[in-house]
Amino acid sequence: MTLIDGKKISTQLFSEIHQEVENLNTGGNLQPGLAVVIIGDDPASRIYVNSKVKRANELGIHSFKYELPKTASQDEVLKLIQELNVRADVNGILVQSPPPPGIDEQLINQTINPIKDVDCFNPYNVGKMAIGDETGFLPCTPAGIIVLLKRYSISTEGKHAVILGRSNIVGKPMALLLSSKRVNSTVTICHSRTTNLRKILLDADIIVAAIGKPNFVTADMVKNDVIIIDVGINRIPDPDAKKGYKLVGDVDFAGVSPKASFITPVPGGVGPMTIAMLMYNAVKGCCIQNNVKLPKSLI
Repeated sequence: MTLIDGKKISTQLFSEIHQEVENLNTGGNLQPGLAVVIIGDDPASRIYVNSKVKRANELGIHSFKYELPKTASQDEVLKLIQELNVRADVNGILVQSPPPPGIDEQLINQTINPIKDVDCFNPYNVGKMAIGDETGFLPCTPAGIIVLLKRYSISTEGKHAVILGRSNIVGKPMALLLSSKRVNSTVTICHSRTTNLRKILLDADIIVAAIGKPNFVTADMVKNDVIIIDVGINRIPDPDAKKGYKLVGDVDFAGVSPKASFITPVPGGVGPMTIAMLMYNAVKGCCIQNNVKLPKSLI
């Protein structure tokens, strides 16, 4: 079994992205700018936002953080996005998900200028991804997974990839990328209404688990030499842990890893790649908006 180390690969990517930022600065006097918007005071969201801002600053990407109260109206949020849409120093806009109740997240995604849509939630970029147009953005977590597979030289050609979960953030775009001509897997999407789930999983060469159920995939559900990509991040009580809980994935790591040829840990697998791809998209946005050569494709 080989552990897929997302921390190691993301560190490589951060070095490459930093070089791209330096090239933009020295070659065209350009500095990518990323605006991060958080609505409300959810502690987990604040941690995510602060980590993104910190990483951007470390890479030489100018970060702009906007904190709106949980009482902010839909109009106030949209007004801020519209202002960021026309600012030349902002190349990427990210609104931390999920927003508080009463804020229409779909409308937010539709309002963000597609050329600044670094999360790839705007329907315009989703459509570009669907038809294989690489001039748009790719969603951070699914794209990060493809990069992990590539960097570990994992063969995907003709392999049966089963995705657990059909969310717009991971499941659906993951299916599009895995079935694309760059990857060439044959894809099955499973969800809460799927029958014969165990039978389908036992036929999978690659499993991408993204359903938010701790330790859901067990050893009896996978075949030998399967490739496991665990997107799940779940908190379960652990009295021995400092915080009183521990993080586990959607896959029973202890039970499944002896049967796997490759497997991502939780934490330290897919998570670091999401931020790396966000930073890559910010640099790509700067290139698109200033009509300069795009950074080297990672996929």
